[in-house]
Amino acid sequence: MTNIIQDQLKKVPEIKSGQTIRVYQRVKEGAKERVQPFEGLVIAVKHGRGLDGTFTVRKISSGVGVEKIYPLHSPTIDKIEVLKKADVRRAKLYYMRERSGKRARMKSKNVVDIPATGSVETTETAA
Repeated sequence: MTNIIQDQLKKVPEIKSGQTIRVYQRVKEGAKERVQPFEGLVIAVKHGRGLDGTFTVRKISSGVGVEKIYPLHSPTIDKIEVLKKADVRRAKLYYMRERSGKRARMKSKNVVDIPATGSVETTETAA
């Protein structure tokens, strides 16, 4: 049983409330298939990192708030990018629904991309 569950799990970055992320989702329209990005603030992460885990992303589009709930290990999700991290003191940021403008800003952390260990860049010179 655990082998079946392990096969369904995907490698996803650690998603937490307060992060600004971009989710690339495959959308099928008729015979065509395209990738649709959705960028916004993570306001909730539920049910852990297992198969039934979900996360809620919120963005403002044309003055209207849009929220999408994604299953963490959905086969339609191509890629998840973490763009910004913010200092938050709550696990669920539902209060952001009532905020707009400057009141909706989050205190951001300094995010530094650390290259993967073991990768060595070599430069070769032509003789």
